Amino acid sequence: MSKRIGLYPRVRVEGGGRRVVSQAGSVLLVETVRKSGLDTAISAAMAPWRKQRAVHDPGKVLLDVALATALGGDCLADVAVLRAEPEVFGPVASDPTVSRLIDALAAAGPKALTAIRSARADIRARVWELAGVNSPAADGQVIVDLDGVLVLAHSEKQDATATWKKTYGHHPLVAFVDHGQDGSGEPVAALLRPGNAGSNTASDHITTTQLALAQLPKLLRRGRQTLIRTDSAGGTHAFLNWLTRRGQWLSYSVGMTITEVIHQAVLKIPKNAWTPAYDASGTERPGAWIAEITNMPDLSSWPKDMRLIVRKERPHPSAQLRFTDLDGLRLTCFATNTKGGQLADLELRHRRRARCEDRIRNARDTGLRNLPLHDTAQNQIWLEIVSLALDLLAWMPMLALTSKTRRWEPKKLRLRLFSAAAQLVTTGRHRWLRFTARRPWTDIITHAIERLTALPKPG
Repeated sequence: MSKRIGLYPRVRVEGGGRRVVSQAGSVLLVETVRKSGLDTAISAAMAPWRKQRAVHDPGKVLLDVALATALGGDCLADVAVLRAEPEVFGPVASDPTVSRLIDALAAAGPKALTAIRSARADIRARVWELAGVNSPAADGQVIVDLDGVLVLAHSEKQDATATWKKTYGHHPLVAFVDHGQDGSGEPVAALLRPGNAGSNTASDHITTTQLALAQLPKLLRRGRQTLIRTDSAGGTHAFLNWLTRRGQWLSYSVGMTITEVIHQAVLKIPKNAWTPAYDASGTERPGAWIAEITNMPDLSSWPKDMRLIVRKERPHPSAQLRFTDLDGLRLTCFATNTKGGQLADLELRHRRRARCEDRIRNARDTGLRNLPLHDTAQNQIWLEIVSLALDLLAWMPMLALTSKTRRWEPKKLRLRLFSAAAQLVTTGRHRWLRFTARRPWTDIITHAIERLTALPKPG
């Protein structure tokens, strides 16, 4: 009778190993930083905060924290992951040095935020140019999604208050550029707000949109080729008037609350005016219809050229209907100033705003689960670090990955690519990272590095 040894082989463990690099797959992010020129840009932006005889460049300190966050860290101290691998990440500052830099940037207020954001905007334009057909503005158009996100606080932090969901924390307003079905998205604005900030505060939507537009290449900062997309929180007179004012003329697709006026207009829609809606693949969806009601309610107080489009659909069995729903069918409504086009296409375009929820979920997995610092000014710097991390997680697939791998979310990138270990080998004057051939995704890593290496050097 054989002796049972269990389902897994037994291995003995000890420390002291050498020439093995953990998180070696993160060299993809390091190479993205180098080829995009982000390291040089952030270093120049942080020059005013570099003290004489300082050992560490404040720009690199900031990038190191962003890289650690991209790898899954959620506090400043997680930069230790990089400090353990100097062959890949170079010298990494100590925890006190990192904390002092964050305090200095927080004390500088808008000046530091502007410096970081300007560097990001400059590099974003270069990355989109390098990405070519893979960039979100390859066809000369871009979609920016705005949404609010609740960030819970489990301790006393400045501006942490009760939220509308009866939780406790902050209520940032964020914006992401939608990469469409062939990619993910990248952050272009993060406005830190108290937990009790309103969902439909027009001034906050305007500020966030201004921050987002400043991140886009100059040709996309105004004009109908840029579409601003929000849920019903953005459906206010002040916000839509701002989007369509002279000199701005942005396109929009904004959710609208089903008011009594809209509800009465829906009741008057003839049956033959309803047309089938599309599902996510662009084919007709059974049980869902759309119609335009622009000429039915009084829209004289709203911007000119605004169109109102409503959708009715059979709800799923467990859905709870509202008083404004119609004959057991759920009603939704949105406004747009896009002229022409099939109603089903416009409605499907608006519904794809739901991808912003995926961007927020990924942000939660990349440092936005909580705000680790106490002061609001410090946590606003943290939001910029999170944005830098998310930028890298979006830019690397744009530049180096292909096909389905471009749609991999941060969790999958960390598991399959970044967490891969490698042997560090020195031959002549060159150092090589040798990944094991047994790992299923080694070819993806090596091919991605080849694509990044082939890109022209910045400057």
